[in-house]
Amino acid sequence: MYPIDSTTYRSKAFNRRVRFLVLHYTAANFQSSVNALARGDQVSAHYLIPSPTDPSYTRAGFDKTRIFSLVDENERAWHSGSSAWGVRTGLNDTAIGIELVNQASVSNGQFNFPDYHPEQIAALVQVCQDILQRYPDITPTHVLGHSDISIGRKSDPGAAFPWQQLHEAGIGAWYDDTVKAQYQAQFTRQMPTQAELLEKLRTYGYSVPAQPDARSVQSLLRAFQLHFRPANYRGVADAETAAILFALVQRYNA
Repeated sequence: MYPIDSTTYRSKAFNRRVRFLVLHYTAANFQSSVNALARGDQVSAHYLIPSPTDPSYTRAGFDKTRIFSLVDENERAWHSGSSAWGVRTGLNDTAIGIELVNQASVSNGQFNFPDYHPEQIAALVQVCQDILQRYPDITPTHVLGHSDISIGRKSDPGAAFPWQQLHEAGIGAWYDDTVKAQYQAQFTRQMPTQAELLEKLRTYGYSVPAQPDARSVQSLLRAFQLHFRPANYRGVADAETAAILFALVQRYNA
């Protein structure tokens, strides 16, 4: 047997697999989520965070919130599917995925986004802070929702997800209120063109089609609004949406 020398010479020319943190809801109760993510062979995630008030969680024998590790972080979990951000596609290759049990639903095109339990968010903050400490390539703009990377296909983690709260805990991106107000005053008088909005979305990281049509533009704006302006996510361009977008690009892409 020939020895493997892993100490004499060590290369600096490498990087880490993990560059993104993608957050999801399960759109199902705890038991159904476990069946899909841990017992099925179609989808998976690295972590699952239950709601402590979910009856199926208590029936499973748990009485306190815990974080379930389903797939080792160095392995490729199947949570993002067809996805893109910036120049990267197929984000399962480079992402850690976290699923939160939340029974969001859609009926006749109308979405219902239930609130997340405070203990779920506290647990999420804990695990995200730990992940970000260990993976410095996950920048604020690389902490994303499934809806950000799968435009028109996904809506999770939904309009009830507290992105600003996470940002205040050092997780993910958010805009500066003063800069947003300055842009909003400007755009109330004169909106940017659609081409300018799409270029800013592309600069920030969203996957913008080479030849966008009305439907794809609406889907892009809806995804952006779900993350950064969840009070109104119809996918219609307005001064506030444009102001938030420009403020984000100024903060993170200047």
